[in-house]
Amino acid sequence: MLIRDWMTSSVISAKEDASMLKVSKLMQEHGIKRIPIVDDEMRLIGIVSDRDIKEASPSKATTLDVHELSYLLSELKIKDIMTKNPVAVSSMDTIEQVALIMLEKKLTGLPVVDWEKKLVGIITEADIFKIFTEISGVRRGGIQFALELSEDPGTLPPVLDLIRENGGRIVSVLTGGYKDNDTMRDVYIRIRPMAAEEENNLIEKMRAHCKVVYWVKDKVHML
Repeated sequence: MLIRDWMTSSVISAKEDASMLKVSKLMQEHGIKRIPIVDDEMRLIGIVSDRDIKEASPSKATTLDVHELSYLLSELKIKDIMTKNPVAVSSMDTIEQVALIMLEKKLTGLPVVDWEKKLVGIITEADIFKIFTEISGVRRGGIQFALELSEDPGTLPPVLDLIRENGGRIVSVLTGGYKDNDTMRDVYIRIRPMAAEEENNLIEKMRAHCKVVYWVKDKVHML
């Protein structure tokens, strides 16, 4: 899955000579926590977050009056507090790679640029959460089986066949959690809701066929 298919394309951006007051108002009006800073050609040159704004703002204990405070904030330029040359990703990067970058660098959002370094979008942790719910199929509810299977070739197809042969309709299959020197793996299989009798029958057959770590039922949660 590529970033281009999930990013927000209509990005609110600002120029480096914009005042901190203006950028702060933009954040409040649009309910966002970060704004990319671009040059006249829309090339990314920086980024500013709500934390940057707060840290640069005068303390609540300041003796400045309202007019003095407003003047100070309007004079302070965003180029003085922005993070220059911020971490950015390409619209052709995979979601998985971007999620890893965000995790390793402890970032909650990243600007997206094209091959000319021009701003084309932004991707946030909220987008990552949305993607995960989509690929897992959790909104469809049903049953999720957590299995421990050998990494040897051919161990997964018989399990999938067993589910289909017993009336199960597979929604998603996710793997991970490698262990025991990569000889075993965790496999998470979600199937659509079933009638209680069919469900119990499938659960028993799954237990007899492979190691079922757990199974859990989720309610349908469609928007």
